Amino acid sequence: MDVASPPLTTGPDATGMSAVRPSRTVLRLSLHVAWVLALAVATELRVGRFGFHPSDQGFILAQAWRVLHGEVPHSDIISARPLGSAYLHVVDFVLPGPLFFVSSVLSMLEIILATIAFAVLVTRRRVRDWGPGLTGLTAAASLLNLNAFPLMAWHTIDGIFLTACGAWALDSGLRNGKAWPRRLGLVLLGTAVFVKQSFAPVPVIALLWLLLHPSLREGAFRTGRWWARLAWDLLALGAFLVFYLGIVTLDGGLGAMAEQLTGGLPAYGERLLGLWLENPETLLRPPVRGLTFFAIAGVLLALLGIFRDRAGFAGAIVARLVVLAGVAVVVGTVVDGHFTGASRWADVLWWILGVALLVNWVAARRFPRMGALVFATGFMTSLSWGNDTPTLFTGTLALTAILLLADALPPMPEPPRAVGLAGATAMGLVAVLASGWAVVAHHDEAAYLDMAHEKLTGDLGAVTPSMRGIRTNPGTFTYISQIQDCVTRFPAGRTAVLPDNPFAYPAFGLRNPFPLEWPLPLEIVADAPERMLSTADDLNRDGDYLVLFQTVSMATLTKGGPVPTEVAGSAPIFDYLGMENALRSRLTGQTVTCGSFIGKWAPRP
Repeated sequence: MDVASPPLTTGPDATGMSAVRPSRTVLRLSLHVAWVLALAVATELRVGRFGFHPSDQGFILAQAWRVLHGEVPHSDIISARPLGSAYLHVVDFVLPGPLFFVSSVLSMLEIILATIAFAVLVTRRRVRDWGPGLTGLTAAASLLNLNAFPLMAWHTIDGIFLTACGAWALDSGLRNGKAWPRRLGLVLLGTAVFVKQSFAPVPVIALLWLLLHPSLREGAFRTGRWWARLAWDLLALGAFLVFYLGIVTLDGGLGAMAEQLTGGLPAYGERLLGLWLENPETLLRPPVRGLTFFAIAGVLLALLGIFRDRAGFAGAIVARLVVLAGVAVVVGTVVDGHFTGASRWADVLWWILGVALLVNWVAARRFPRMGALVFATGFMTSLSWGNDTPTLFTGTLALTAILLLADALPPMPEPPRAVGLAGATAMGLVAVLASGWAVVAHHDEAAYLDMAHEKLTGDLGAVTPSMRGIRTNPGTFTYISQIQDCVTRFPAGRTAVLPDNPFAYPAFGLRNPFPLEWPLPLEIVADAPERMLSTADDLNRDGDYLVLFQTVSMATLTKGGPVPTEVAGSAPIFDYLGMENALRSRLTGQTVTCGSFIGKWAPRP
């Protein structure tokens, strides 16, 4: 299945094209840049800006806000993960436009670029040589990677982006013998582990890739130039390590970093690995049954590949029918999954890719290393507390499985160029329209932790310019408006909104005195309780603070309310582990109320 345009003509007979080729290359690259930007902005305008939840949709931005103001990871900010994403998303504050809108567009750009990078690696085709078929499939895969996820800054998206684009640059540099893309790729791959521990294998893979590549083995251990090149490459791979550990060490937080990063609940991917092993009967039920059908198609395709010489033309035709059946299974798995994590559809796609790797290996008689990299990245993506499935990687898993099957096909005469181009264009267009419709329909039905599209009537730009264009339900709109009212009525140099409101700090320009933005039970690691209470003592001593406690749960906001217009100062507050009530008792400021919030306020002395 050739879905890319053929490379431009080269050689001695192409003299007349020497003046045309550069302009055609620029035009093609410009068209690709245009569709990437258009898809990112269009997705935000139609999907990303509809629906908002005060908890995780501002978590990474809140950490970046603190780093922007000079706070040091693990010393000033307690985190169960490295805070590489906080440094990456400082750029969200630099670009013009409403912060939350711009940040969402950048996150979609990350998703699209990561999808492109893996497609380049798997197909071994430069983007400028892509035709409408591969372009459309990649755009569709980008939308499927988003599926039901909220369009927001998130460390898992950063990890996928750094892994994909780092591998793309490293591969390009090694193949072309150019130092700058090779070292850029190494920098990106070395940074991946610092957005989330689950991407720890990435720099190890990069090191092995570097050391085992034929271009590096030439002259190995022989010349000083070889050793100097290796030294610079290793420095590039460890660049962010040196930067991050240097900042933390200089601030005296190395010990705290070790305690925090090892103090969280580990994730091993056992649910992904045990998808059907614990109960093989699931192989006959949707959506897991897709794995069974795909395995059957894979075995047939592998056999046709092994006996391709005997099968001849008829075998090549049957092989293409088998591939179409495999594609139908992949599409059916997506449909059966309904974009819900509970269905484990993303896990099924990961296992399907594993089958496709084996089929391609047998039929094509070479190990698909880049497909294996996608497979490994899918596993790393699944290592999570709240979403232990490679849901953010589904489009790439599906596309890679299809491409590996297509690559295993026995050769056949190519159809006329016009016919092939028309077929590829139709395929790409259908894929984009179908995936776009599915994503829009799902988000319209119920945005992430919010309500249906027609109920998202509140424009948060009326509350703060940083959230202009973001729409939510009336209950959440009222809730966020109350926070703005509170910080206006009770001004303070240091303000906290506990527990589920990390968005408030970058949205309203607040400085959080506590070392945690979002004190969820799983986020409270190492000495976090003691440091939270110690911060309360410091606030009592220095004054000039406002600490707001929510009385409305996040589950209530998801349903649109109700959000009370006023509560009594003695009303119960929302609390996870007793932390908020302990802080409320410890703070000596005067009790204030505004809307559904209860606060402790000590005006500036």
